Amino acid sequence: MKRFRYLLVIPLLALAVSLIVWRGPDWHLVHDAFTAVSWQWVAAAIGLNLLSVLARAFAWDTAIKQSIAPPHPSFPTVFSAFSVGLFANAVLPGRVGELARVAVLRRRLTGRKGTGTTATLVGSVFAHRMFDLFPALTLVIWVLFTAKIPGWALTSIFLALAVGGVLFLIAVLLARRRQRELDEPGRIRMLILRGRQGLAIMREPAAAATAALFQFTGWLCQLFAVWAAMEAFHIHLPLSAAGLVLVLINVATIFPLWPGNFGLVQIAVALPLVRYGVAYPHGVAFGVGLQAIEASVGVGVGLIFLAREGMSYATLRDMDEASEESVEAALEQEPERARARVSG
Repeated sequence: MKRFRYLLVIPLLALAVSLIVWRGPDWHLVHDAFTAVSWQWVAAAIGLNLLSVLARAFAWDTAIKQSIAPPHPSFPTVFSAFSVGLFANAVLPGRVGELARVAVLRRRLTGRKGTGTTATLVGSVFAHRMFDLFPALTLVIWVLFTAKIPGWALTSIFLALAVGGVLFLIAVLLARRRQRELDEPGRIRMLILRGRQGLAIMREPAAAATAALFQFTGWLCQLFAVWAAMEAFHIHLPLSAAGLVLVLINVATIFPLWPGNFGLVQIAVALPLVRYGVAYPHGVAFGVGLQAIEASVGVGVGLIFLAREGMSYATLRDMDEASEESVEAALEQEPERARARVSG
């Protein structure tokens, strides 16, 4: 299976290289754009991205509190797991970070290390992601009326919203279905029930509104972070243009075929900005810088908490294709790995 996945990655990487070559700019002009960067605005963009991460972590914390019985994990514990997940999503293909944050948090829940707890936390992650639908929909509607959206992007945007809407309705229906208690539930049945328990926030209006508010805050901070990054690269455009960039970045990274979908993101950012009079090489440079700013938060904060959790990059890489049991084994073996590295 692992060999097959590597074989699958090769044509995807070839596609990425082809995109860069086919739609590639004059790299001398890209270099020139970096020489005039305003680092004060870069620092502002990094700070706003960090605030966005905090807000989103609070949203997940709200979902967790509705999913599991007290005692609940503290917010620093939740933020640590969330940060490790960000790091995994930044450096590995797929959505390994969602599994990573669940695995990290689960081992912090002492006395509740069963498979049911993992399923519940996975459900809370799914619920947390569903609350992205509201700010995303609001952003798209605003952008539709205020920004210059290229025709090729409209189909992708509406398709992404449609899929998100369907998934949100499924989450609500699953959360509101009446659960029947079984005397001897099978393993699969138990996991399904526990997974639905992770969606408990969907039937609590006050908690759902709180999580949605945190997600709105996270998206708003990210919107201003994109605008600040534009200012850093001397792209002086209205906030609606930053909104368009944010929408297209999220569309381009829905399916992370390779780490960060690097190359695809830059094209998705640079092409629409041409309509605003931004030279294509300048737009590509901005796309590279913007992705680097966002990654600096995910990778930088993630590395700190990865070390705090006593984990390594190798552990995250194992999670990429591990089962639930093997993930737990990998986490339990991490101290032995560390001792082996020291003794070696």
